[in-house]
Amino acid sequence: MTVYAIIGGTGLAQLDGLEIREAVYVETPYGAPSADVLRGVYAGEEVLFLARHGQPHRIPPHQVNYRANLWALRQLGARAVLAINAVGGITPSMTTGQLVVPHQIIDYTHGRAQTLFEGELDHVTHVDFSHPYDEAQRQLLIAALRACGYPFSERAVYGCTQGPRLETAAEIQRMERDGCDIVGMTGMPETVLARELELPYACLSLVVNPAAGKGKGPITMAEIDAALGQGMLKVRRVLQQLLGA
Repeated sequence: MTVYAIIGGTGLAQLDGLEIREAVYVETPYGAPSADVLRGVYAGEEVLFLARHGQPHRIPPHQVNYRANLWALRQLGARAVLAINAVGGITPSMTTGQLVVPHQIIDYTHGRAQTLFEGELDHVTHVDFSHPYDEAQRQLLIAALRACGYPFSERAVYGCTQGPRLETAAEIQRMERDGCDIVGMTGMPETVLARELELPYACLSLVVNPAAGKGKGPITMAEIDAALGQGMLKVRRVLQQLLGA
């Protein structure tokens, strides 16, 4: 049986409806995870839940201990990971409120611990990262979105920036030229660490604002919070559909 780990991002620091059986602190070779891992039942299935930014939301994206987070989930028995991200929309179809299942990612971050394979090793390991998201898990998310009847995009390139500041309009223009459809700050190195740990990984992104230069004015937290309030209700319904199917 697949035990899913759900990583909640901005707007999903807790998973309403999760019947918590225990909160587990895991000591890892990489330090402490963002929060205790919650083990419980959601939509009738055993799941693990971890708040990426801590509970309460306090850890900025460039300081998340991604290695500890993924290691802890694997140690507790996760066999697949569903990650939730709030993102900005770059291309015209990525409007506020849109749900997106990315199929590719471009990494613009710097200085983050990117791999588990470092230090004194028996041999150098290079993981294939041609297709960063697990296709079987992507298709399960797509089927759940279709069953819920929500508009969504099943292909998109996620551009991951360093943060915590938002991007400049010129940076977004460059990212659009590079082929990015959405922009976020937490997709990497989370995605590649899951691959190194052989954890099938897929991402469900919620567009919460037009990216810099794509809207009619400055980006405001009020705008983002409003989109999160509505959008995360849909995200939880999609997760319930996927797990309960």
